[in-house]
Amino acid sequence: MKKFGLWFMVLLIIGFLAACSGGKDDVAEKETTKDGKTVIKVAYKDEGPSNPVAVQYYEKLAEKLKEEKDLDVEFELVEVAQGDYAEKLSLLLNSGEIPDLIYFQGGDQQIANQDLLEDLTPYIEKSEYLKDILQPHNASRLENYPYLLWVKSIDYKVPVVRKDLLEGLSTADALLADPTPENYKAFFKELVESGKVDYATTVAGDISELNYIFDMAFGINKTWLESDNGYVFKKISEQEKAKLAFYHELYEEGLLDSQYLTKQWDTKEDAFYNGQAGVIVGTNGKVVDFYNSRAKEVNGDQAELAILPPAKGEYQGFGASDITKESRGLAISAVSPNKELVFEILDYLASPAGQQFDRLGFEGEHYNVVDGKAELTDKYYAEWYARYWEPVETSFDTPVSEKTPMLSAPAIESQELASSFFAEDNAFIIPEEYVAQWDAMENLYKEYSADIITGKLPLDAFDEFVQKWNEAGGEDLTKLANETIK
Repeated sequence: MKKFGLWFMVLLIIGFLAACSGGKDDVAEKETTKDGKTVIKVAYKDEGPSNPVAVQYYEKLAEKLKEEKDLDVEFELVEVAQGDYAEKLSLLLNSGEIPDLIYFQGGDQQIANQDLLEDLTPYIEKSEYLKDILQPHNASRLENYPYLLWVKSIDYKVPVVRKDLLEGLSTADALLADPTPENYKAFFKELVESGKVDYATTVAGDISELNYIFDMAFGINKTWLESDNGYVFKKISEQEKAKLAFYHELYEEGLLDSQYLTKQWDTKEDAFYNGQAGVIVGTNGKVVDFYNSRAKEVNGDQAELAILPPAKGEYQGFGASDITKESRGLAISAVSPNKELVFEILDYLASPAGQQFDRLGFEGEHYNVVDGKAELTDKYYAEWYARYWEPVETSFDTPVSEKTPMLSAPAIESQELASSFFAEDNAFIIPEEYVAQWDAMENLYKEYSADIITGKLPLDAFDEFVQKWNEAGGEDLTKLANETIK
């Protein structure tokens, strides 16, 4: 009886794997509605049939595609279970239900390895609009991993400070003119000593946000740094050791929030709005725009944000951008019978008309046309976001009124500054057999770096960390890096 149960389980597993092992040759059957519309299935985070705004969005998009492109489609939104999106989406796809258009936020490599995602390169090459809105990082990532597309600004985080806090500080001009780590520290110190804030800066739980400001100044310009002995991982380098010593000084002198390790995103932001923290970092563009609106709402118009430059030293910038692949984005199913049609929809969303719809929302709700220009409403600012592409430079069929800009001046400045410092990284995709080791090595770094910054361990403990990192798999990974990076 036990043997029968075991064989039954084996047969179930084999059947499940067979159902999930389809490749490009196993194209699904095309679905149409009763009135002949092609059904396009879409899986997108938080955009299921239970979201009324999402339902309305895709209904209106279908109308526009019919009016402007003579495409007869009906979108079917796929509900992805609540919880970890990457995990729940993976379960959905491995059940055999593979939508035509899929938004990934992790977990895509496993699906791509099964030949279930379409190579987007030939589609983009012959596109009418998409090929012209790709930014340098998009093009580089697509060249390395052609399955995900995500045309957004480079996702650097930039430091911001309220303008009313800058007023009267003698160190502000020196910082803006020559933002060395030393000038940053002097600015931080005066900011606290002025009594305007409790501490100069805070972050959400770890130092990754601070690194956007200071990494490159300390010579950390890539994931793998060149040395006399080949490539060295940045987090075990002498440059990293010097940076941690600097962070310890900030912490010891009360310039870095003493509670930074326990801060969450919301408590970090609240500390900034209420004047406890002077400087925080936020993703350029929309996030900075939100910070700016909220800071002025709490503290008045004089609290408009000023964008600070990245620290300047051996290099200057917000860090190197990983170009191995997009970390999130849209993919087309390789087994979809509607691949060409799905891409035509994505290309339409890059057109002036498609951009206007995707980025401005519904006319009469999110904007009104006044004297030939789109005036954005309070509802736009409160709830609207683009589902698809957000190139830095774009044009709409109806220009946006100067009275109601899509982004505030600080947000636009943050985008321009981030784009001006774009730099490519030399990171590579960690092979699957190293992933468990990699996670353990990262945790080791977080533990030692936090203890060194807060003074629980002396700076010399960094050498002990390097030894443990190498023993935990770092030596093998370093060898792989020196064989992989060209």
